[in-house]
Amino acid sequence: MDLALDFSPDLLVAFLTLFVLEIVLGVDNVIFISILASKLPVEQQAKARNLGLSLAMIIRIGLLFFASWIISLTNDLFELFGMGFSGRDLILIAGGLFLVYKAVHEIHEKLEGSESHADGSGKAVTFGGIIAQILLLDIVFSFDSVITAVGMVDSLLVIIVAVVLSFGVMLFSSKFIFGFVNKHPTVKMLALAFLVLIGVTLIADGFDVHIDKALIYVPIAFAIVVEALNLTYKARQEKRSGTHIDPVKLRHAYTKADDRDAVHAATSKSPESGAVGLSRKPVTGKDDSGDEPYGLG
Repeated sequence: MDLALDFSPDLLVAFLTLFVLEIVLGVDNVIFISILASKLPVEQQAKARNLGLSLAMIIRIGLLFFASWIISLTNDLFELFGMGFSGRDLILIAGGLFLVYKAVHEIHEKLEGSESHADGSGKAVTFGGIIAQILLLDIVFSFDSVITAVGMVDSLLVIIVAVVLSFGVMLFSSKFIFGFVNKHPTVKMLALAFLVLIGVTLIADGFDVHIDKALIYVPIAFAIVVEALNLTYKARQEKRSGTHIDPVKLRHAYTKADDRDAVHAATSKSPESGAVGLSRKPVTGKDDSGDEPYGLG
């Protein structure tokens, strides 16, 4: 994997697919950082959130170069059952297993997990403590993001551009992206299902079973088209009948913090509602909705 760029239609499809996946899967990172920041005093929330988001970008790019270096290690380290395993094979297998585990665990938690709102411990929080939690969270999400990118695209330059652009879009459009995903949770479930598919191809590649990446892009593209048709049909049904069908409310399990402030900041159209992206505004803002926390998309 290097910084060379050999433009082709397949590369363009790979870039667009990775770009969309990074946005859908990464919006949680932005929202969770805001949830943790909302536990601090109002005057510290913007600083903590902005620092956390900046760290997330730096960690992503750093892990990309680290992963690309490891994947370049093609000399066999040992043999097992007559099959040689290099550093590249090991990281592909480990990364694939991580993606499959994380995707299945995430699906379970979002559908059947317990609600994870404020734990009522009453423990005092500090700016350093929150930044440490955000840093750990960034590493988990960044590793997820990087392994997904490595499994889909061979060009490091394309991966860096897709990751940086998608994260930039999330920073300034997280409110709208979160609102869409929260309104249509099937989009999140599809993205998690794609992670399972990508994870399996990484594991196979680690065992020298090479799967054409077109076999990944075609079902992903087909699923996206089908879901787009489903959403269009649902919207027309609602318009025709004059009724609204509420989607399933997904849950989250990354933090015990009450998500009311972050969810309201991400979904409210009020200019005083708070912020979840890069901004000088705190997360906590004016909330006239009176709604209960309802989990994250």
